[in-house]
Amino acid sequence: MSRFRTLIPSEAKPKSETAFIHSGKKFLLDFIRGFGYARCMTQMPTNLDSALPVWDLTDLYTGPEDPKIAQDFASGEGHIKELAKLQGSFLSARGNPERLGLLIDQAASLYEKAMDDMGGALAYATLASTIDRENPQIAKLQSDLGAQASMISSDSLYLSLELNKLDDWEIEQALKAVDKAQKWRPWLRRIRASRPHELSAELERLMLERAPAVGQWTRLFDETLTRLRAKVGKEQLTLNEALTRLSSPQPAVRKAAAGGLTEALKENAPVLALALNTLAFEKQVEDRWRKYEAPAASRHLANEVDKDAVDAMADAVAESYTALSHRYYKLKARILGKKQLDFWDRNAPLTQEVQKKYGWDESKKIVLDSFRQMGIEFADRAQVFFDRPWIDAAPRPGKSSGAYAHPVTANRHPYVMLNFTGDRREVLTLAHELGHAVHQTLCQPLGSILADTPLTLAETASIFAEGLVFEHLVADASAEDKKALLAGKIEDCLNSVIRQIAFHRFEERFHATRLDGEVSVPQINAIWLEVMGESLGPAIKLNDGYEYWWAYVSHFVHAPFYVYAYAFGDLLVSALMEKRRQDPQGFTPLYKTLLSGGGTKAYTEALAPFGMNPRDKAFWKMGCARLEGLIDGFEALL
Repeated sequence: MSRFRTLIPSEAKPKSETAFIHSGKKFLLDFIRGFGYARCMTQMPTNLDSALPVWDLTDLYTGPEDPKIAQDFASGEGHIKELAKLQGSFLSARGNPERLGLLIDQAASLYEKAMDDMGGALAYATLASTIDRENPQIAKLQSDLGAQASMISSDSLYLSLELNKLDDWEIEQALKAVDKAQKWRPWLRRIRASRPHELSAELERLMLERAPAVGQWTRLFDETLTRLRAKVGKEQLTLNEALTRLSSPQPAVRKAAAGGLTEALKENAPVLALALNTLAFEKQVEDRWRKYEAPAASRHLANEVDKDAVDAMADAVAESYTALSHRYYKLKARILGKKQLDFWDRNAPLTQEVQKKYGWDESKKIVLDSFRQMGIEFADRAQVFFDRPWIDAAPRPGKSSGAYAHPVTANRHPYVMLNFTGDRREVLTLAHELGHAVHQTLCQPLGSILADTPLTLAETASIFAEGLVFEHLVADASAEDKKALLAGKIEDCLNSVIRQIAFHRFEERFHATRLDGEVSVPQINAIWLEVMGESLGPAIKLNDGYEYWWAYVSHFVHAPFYVYAYAFGDLLVSALMEKRRQDPQGFTPLYKTLLSGGGTKAYTEALAPFGMNPRDKAFWKMGCARLEGLIDGFEALL
């Protein structure tokens, strides 16, 4: 559930890996491995723009030494120990549907209570690390809590293993016999889906207990990127600062930032490649033992999406490269007076004029006014995040780049992180993350287990929120402003659809190559250039040094094969926006039901009321056609 960005907004649409695994054998495993991250403020930095909000996490804990952290972990451990006492009961009750139904409800309830108690502390540690990546006390807290959670949760390993020894008809009878057990049907559905990939209890315990050590490779990757500095003239830029300059209206500024960042990535590439290789090998071993047919198979299972649907989407997008990215970048090169764009000009503004900057209060009004188009409830839920210290928007040294919304647990409120610089894309980033946050609050009544939404649907609210803001901005724009807005929208879509499918194909080729042994930096570079060249087309020049730019894409380390969810969400939202255009009043209640359902329905079932079939390649072609229509509109203004 925790949604995060490790790239500037133009590079990727956010989110995040799910914060909780759905089966007992991997209790809080994503937290243990360090998927989401964030951090509280104990002091206000002296160099901040006072208009930009920063977090105050004292409603979670007063600080890393708060004794309540240990108390909550002890409470969570108590629930897990109670859960452990039920071992063997499920099989012994298989002839008694009512008894089995009561046991299912009891086990799920204990599991969720443990998630809520321990999840708050784990979220605090990961939130704490976001804006203070170089703080050793916070890093130690995050590492120690992950190790403790791993050991504690090992007592719940038996649960999914034992439940999966039951036949489907036995579980169905139990659910029919006990009404309150019915609510856990989606949780059981997810547990049952893992049956073909389960290991013995001993091996599952080994996998779980070694997860914190494996997670240190992710930590190494993150901390390396945080310490990275791009030398640009006399300046030493952070990753976020260097990436932000790629959107500068001045070509010399973009080129200098790209050059400095290239050298920094090249210098750190051996360490980043080692982390990527090691985690890929770890995944390879686990996938082999679990009998997954392909590296992406476990992600598809977690997303409750079939391979055919993902392949249909990826193929539809790849077949549209020429009509979309190749065509647009050729138009942009013409506007900028070039035959080819250097790679650092890909997200350049169309003119060298100083671009409009949005103040925080102005951005807030734009987002809330846009949300209000979907009904007052959507705006009110977003308003709370501005009224409380639940948004951290101020960029500063030591803070991670990017943006995300972290749900924490269902009995607590989410937190939103971004690095607000005032440009148009940051207004859309704010809308995106608040879309996630609103989605998360709508799911909260379901509880932590059922609120967790598969990635195939998790990006829906965030990208839809961006679409609302875009419509709001373009409605009263002049012809020249409309051209700039359309260009920005097209580029965002290309980054979240074309670019993310290219990332997906990079991962496919990298993991396939890793089967033959460690992939060297030159090999990784070659794969990167090949897939990015295919997606960007002849109008983009992949200058010397660009081969190292895979190294800052943290998704490859944090959540392998995560990235296709961005394209899935963006193209899905294109269809939803069309449905809304056709019937605005009828759309809103269906949309709220979709978001409020969290993870209770598989994506095909959740989208059925809208008449959508994501398994059909034509469905994805429709989304690509909508993007092509934006390019048509842009070209007509030239």
